Amino acid sequence: MIKLDILAIGVHPDDVELGCAGTLLKHIEMGKKVGILDLTRGELGTRGSGSLRVKEAEAAKKMMGALVRDNVKMKDGFFQHTEENLKKIAQVIRKYQPEIVLANALSDRHPDHGRAAKLTSDACFIAGLAKVKTYDKKELQERWRPKAVYHYIQDHTLHPDFVVDISPYMDKKLDVVLCFKSQFFNPKSNELDSPISNKGFLDSVKAKSSVYGRIIGVNFAEGFNVARPIGITNLFDII
Repeated sequence: MIKLDILAIGVHPDDVELGCAGTLLKHIEMGKKVGILDLTRGELGTRGSGSLRVKEAEAAKKMMGALVRDNVKMKDGFFQHTEENLKKIAQVIRKYQPEIVLANALSDRHPDHGRAAKLTSDACFIAGLAKVKTYDKKELQERWRPKAVYHYIQDHTLHPDFVVDISPYMDKKLDVVLCFKSQFFNPKSNELDSPISNKGFLDSVKAKSSVYGRIIGVNFAEGFNVARPIGITNLFDII
């Protein structure tokens, strides 16, 4: 079994890359074990297809250096907050026993993002309940609850509760994002335009990181929100 330090969860393939790839790259270089869980294949996306996005997701995983990437194949656009879906996520949490989970934005332009944020957070709690039974290859799993759940910021420019300096990783983040070639600007594409396929979209991703970086006096940062206060043991851990 691979035990992870961080499990980044996104409802669509490319959510994790756009929302927190810089933070993941930074922690991978620190020696932390990182994995990714996609809840759907993104099959309702305006461009590409579910099968293509799964292939792109694997390429992004390899470029990033993540150890694992799973997909629980919920129904894109129509997944609900059900016992079945809670257990699907809880099973992966128990499988990899992450200390920290990174999840979709608490609220966003895409309604799937906020729903996935709630579903993921609740699944982290459910995974810690001894009387909730989940299985991996027919073996009963042990309960596990991550120490923290942090929500990366996505399309909407939310006020972050904390930001992570990703200045040395900004260019690599964009390279990882571009593994999802089907989703972004391509002058030769005959597919319909989407909110992220316009020519300036990736410039806006970099600009947002610049805005969050300015808060702490660095070039680029990624912002996160929390659903509960963060506990610390040392004031000098905060800048």
